Amino acid sequence: MTHTEIEITAELVRGLLRDQHPDLADYPVKLGARGWDNQLWRLRDDLAVRLPWATQDADALLRKEHTWLPALAPRLPLPVPVPQRLGEPSPRLPRPWIVTTWMPGEPADRAPVTRGAKAAIALAAFLTALHQPAPDEAPAGRFGRGAPLADCSAGFAKQLAEAAERGLIADPDAVRAVWDDAAAAPDWAGPALWLHGDLHPANILTADGTLCGVIDFGDLFAGDPACDLAAAWSLLPDDTADLFHAAYQPAPEAATLRRARGWAVLRALSGLLIGDAGVHGRPGGKATWGPPAHAALQRLIATAQR
Repeated sequence: MTHTEIEITAELVRGLLRDQHPDLADYPVKLGARGWDNQLWRLRDDLAVRLPWATQDADALLRKEHTWLPALAPRLPLPVPVPQRLGEPSPRLPRPWIVTTWMPGEPADRAPVTRGAKAAIALAAFLTALHQPAPDEAPAGRFGRGAPLADCSAGFAKQLAEAAERGLIADPDAVRAVWDDAAAAPDWAGPALWLHGDLHPANILTADGTLCGVIDFGDLFAGDPACDLAAAWSLLPDDTADLFHAAYQPAPEAATLRRARGWAVLRALSGLLIGDAGVHGRPGGKATWGPPAHAALQRLIATAQR
């Protein structure tokens, strides 16, 4: 993470609005959240300002959301943050930023799903609607997402070794068995479909025990739906993945589910390491990411051993 050299404050946000969107400049502004790539500042009761602060990739991710999400949002059955305005780089902040709709709810890493059946149906409906063929000019994935799963084997081995060394995994061989089966599955041969690309618990909002929104479409890209279908193990309680797969349309092939399990393993290992870093105060750590990642690995291992 590389934090911007400019401190982002309410005064800065109001100044940016005053310069480029003056009709919004007089409304109350307060910090909403600091994410991996961006800061989120509440504007009025229904809007938010997203500004890059911690990675160099954030500029392109914000522009991607502004370009593509308004056209995709109307067909999605769960609320998503819809970009309303674009802010261009300026002397105040030499990076782009956006004004988007505010999303109520709590991130699932802090408020996990408890109404599993209802959430499974909601997630399946959301991904069925999102996973439609994308145009040729749709963005590609990053961090290996969209590539054949086997291409990520070196990254998997590194993360598994680190997690085992830190004592975060009781049975590394069981985790490796899930991965080996997934990496050996046939590659996706269908059309490139629109994908969220980063459906970990912190990017899902919950209320009353079920899903109420999906946020952070910065990793939106076109590719293999297995990347998103991994969410069945990452987000949903025990014994609800089968219900999710039955509700998702078209019914996923066995090879797709095998690859999805591999993506779920990668996401869980990353969550374990980020969670451990948070517990021990290391940079980039988020302590709330650990418990859902651990639970996801347990589900993956348990279902593999049936």
